[in-house]
Amino acid sequence: MNLHKLYLTNNACYKAGVTMTPKGIMVHSTGANNPWLKRYIAPDDGLLGTNSAGNHWNTAYPAGLSVCVHAFIGKLADGTLATYQTLPWTFRGWHAGGTANNSYIGFEICEDALDDPAYFSAVYQEALELCVYLCGQYQLTEADILCHSEGYTLSIASNHADVMHWFPKFGKNMDMFRADVKAALSEQEDDTMTQEKFDLLMANWLQRNNPTYATLAQVPEYWRAETKALMDAGAIKGDGTTELGLQRETLKAAIINKRYADGLLE
Repeated sequence: MNLHKLYLTNNACYKAGVTMTPKGIMVHSTGANNPWLKRYIAPDDGLLGTNSAGNHWNTAYPAGLSVCVHAFIGKLADGTLATYQTLPWTFRGWHAGGTANNSYIGFEICEDALDDPAYFSAVYQEALELCVYLCGQYQLTEADILCHSEGYTLSIASNHADVMHWFPKFGKNMDMFRADVKAALSEQEDDTMTQEKFDLLMANWLQRNNPTYATLAQVPEYWRAETKALMDAGAIKGDGTTELGLQRETLKAAIINKRYADGLLE
């Protein structure tokens, strides 16, 4: 994810400064053939480019509407993709047209003509990574993600089609998106090493590569006679709980020493 921050400080939503506790994420798309972030975000930070039309959302009420989202995904001036955070994540946004504003982080994906698979693939991945990031920040899961049209079905958002007018064109839907987020979250968890996980991995490795033999019966047959001789001679007296209690490498060293000593006595 290529995340930047440029708050829409002139927007009335930002100025209202009403806060909320994020309990979900709502995915939107802009509904206009314009993939450039500068269409919605200003001023130019050296990466966005300048919106010469002045119809960006860093005004009190863009086009006379009470609208503001937490982030946009789209193209920078050089054509590369980025995510721009435009509101603090804990500010109440104006994106859902319903009660979802009270608890959902909303972001817009800038649409193109909806016919470019390369652009779709790129923004889909960026949106996925943004959702994974937000889930990590606010203890959310893939089950807490929905799109605007799903919000309408649940009666918590206004009647919009996004993003289900776009995703199916490229063989995707929101269930697939949530599944992809879930997979990414699981992979992220697997990459997080705790002491408990390390200890378990180490114990498993030792059991495979340097197992502990508790009894004579567990010793490989090729060492068993020599191990019994060491036990009979009192060289091996167990660990206080089992008759052996020796790791493979320790027993191997004892047997090597026995063989060396036996050779000297011959």
